[in-house]
Amino acid sequence: MSLSILVVGGAGYVGSHMVKLLLAEGHDVTVLDNLSRGHRDAAQSARFVQADLLDPPALTAACAARRFDVVMHFAALCYVGESVEKPREYYRNNVVGTLNLLDAMRDAGLDKLVFSSTCATYGDPVSVPMREDHPQRPINPYGATKLAVETVLRDYARAYRLKSVALRYFNAAGSDPEGRIGERHDPETHIIPLVLQEALRVRAGGDPAATRLTVHGGDYDTPDGTCIRDYVHVDDLATAHLAAAERMVDGRLSGAAAFNLGTENGFSVLQVIASGRSVTGVPIRHHVGPRRPGDPPRLVADSAAARSALGWTPRYRDIDSIVATAWKWFGGAAPP
Repeated sequence: MSLSILVVGGAGYVGSHMVKLLLAEGHDVTVLDNLSRGHRDAAQSARFVQADLLDPPALTAACAARRFDVVMHFAALCYVGESVEKPREYYRNNVVGTLNLLDAMRDAGLDKLVFSSTCATYGDPVSVPMREDHPQRPINPYGATKLAVETVLRDYARAYRLKSVALRYFNAAGSDPEGRIGERHDPETHIIPLVLQEALRVRAGGDPAATRLTVHGGDYDTPDGTCIRDYVHVDDLATAHLAAAERMVDGRLSGAAAFNLGTENGFSVLQVIASGRSVTGVPIRHHVGPRRPGDPPRLVADSAAARSALGWTPRYRDIDSIVATAWKWFGGAAPP
């Protein structure tokens, strides 16, 4: 089944891996991105429209340009710390911008959306692993904006028969295993690229003792004292999005559905650093700093619902294989 798909935010980290998969599967792909945090080359050979979620006329024109089977929405501001400092920008882009997109879709008669959501909608864990019925009490504006959109999608399903699937990622990680696209954030806050950037610095002759790698907190109630997270490869996230799109198109999913996406395996920050040493062969060192506010000790997914409803099984389940794909990008193909 060949689909026509509009990928909003398709020049960003997760969106670009989605575009890669869609193109490889023979789908007709249009990318819409404002390039504020994405990269034009990351859209690859897809049709490209430069537009902003806060520009309703541009969104209306983009949605009406062709008869899209599905819209995939990745265009969010997504730094937790930044959301605390700049909540206005987060609510405007993530909530108001999504409402603009939904209006443009309705005007064009488009009724299927796959939404990039997050485990940050849950807030502090009450139980681990976390299922979809876990209480949603976000503790930062980023998670609150994503939860607000999920609420909108449920209301739009009832009122306007919009079909939607919200996919709640745990920790997106890794890169294209062939090293063609990867993670390019500025500033970078994710642990795996920070570990690999430190490896590159030391490999280039930097003093390992003068490490720039900080572990935020070493006294959590975990086996080694550092936070445990469920790292899910971006290619696995992409396969889940495609499965959700196909199941909406063929009628197996309707209404507003939501699924967790994780490997159901938790790895600590120190385990990630140890994996970085193993994969790169570089003596990566770190220092321990204070905890960051709002960092729960342990976040691990229960992804049984996604396995059942989407037929989804993550390919990358161990931390070394995920880190190895990221190293292929950072160590060989990343721009300076």
